[in-house]
Amino acid sequence: MDLKQAVVDALSQRQKAALLVGGAAVAALGIGLGYKYLRKPEKVVRVGVVSQLLIHPLKSGKAVSVALAECQKVGLKFGELQDRHWLVVTEDGHMVTGRQEPRLVLVSLTCEGGHVCLNGPNMEELQFPVKQPDNAVINCRVFSADIQGRDCGDEVSRWLTRYLEAEKTCRLVHFEHQMKGRRPTESDTSFPQYEVAYPDVAPVMLLSESSVKDLSSKLEKGVTVERFRPNIVVSDCEAFEEDSWEELQIGSVRLQRVMSCGRCLFTTVDPETGIISRKEPLETLKSYRLCDPSERHIYKTSPLFGQLHNVKKTGILQVGDLVYKISR
Repeated sequence: MDLKQAVVDALSQRQKAALLVGGAAVAALGIGLGYKYLRKPEKVVRVGVVSQLLIHPLKSGKAVSVALAECQKVGLKFGELQDRHWLVVTEDGHMVTGRQEPRLVLVSLTCEGGHVCLNGPNMEELQFPVKQPDNAVINCRVFSADIQGRDCGDEVSRWLTRYLEAEKTCRLVHFEHQMKGRRPTESDTSFPQYEVAYPDVAPVMLLSESSVKDLSSKLEKGVTVERFRPNIVVSDCEAFEEDSWEELQIGSVRLQRVMSCGRCLFTTVDPETGIISRKEPLETLKSYRLCDPSERHIYKTSPLFGQLHNVKKTGILQVGDLVYKISR
């Protein structure tokens, strides 16, 4: 091959390479533009307003109403108070809730200056440090799932056992950020996977005021939102409209619906008295809020009231925030 032919061949190869590179670039640009224009844009519709934010630091304990809260992956947080991060357990680590001990709903757990304050009817206030690194970490069971908790000490144990007039010793544990959460929906892969501390199913529960009013109109004695222990209460919407909100934007927070909240005997505990009736409002809810037969394998005979959400994007929530439904 002479020099001239070699130069011609080299130029030819370069042209082919340039064409290939150029073609690839055009293809990539086409795919990018196609994705941009073929992807369905988000539709944002205002559906309500946040009227209350409620944190339940102690599982089954009193709610703390706040005007502003940080919405983390594991739920709402205000200062040192985190939703359902304290739990009453038996000595062998099994959870104790208002289902077994209705008077737990009258126990208030708050935090001030690095200390937890426990209060209950006819009990002296008890204070103890939020952080107790020298205390034992206990293996606990929450709905047949394993999870840890830092023991809050013998004095707290005596206080709770005395207040509940329990036959067995009760202890209080605290879920700390370095501990591994549990995956409540792990057995059903159709639900998104996430971790929680001590909530039943999901980090955030949302309920509308209108749904509560609708239920109250069917009862001899009305009920309040506190009975159903939501985190976010929404006003300015129709009753049960929240059932259709699959994805929500509230402030900088993005929520994804996991499932409806199936209700149990705990709803029959009066949050003002700590007395359990074992009847209402559960019986009335069962008369008109049962699931579709196709979902009976999920909810069984539990009536549905409120919606459970996973946190897709963390941020700040405030009372007065507009609630937007996201659809595509």
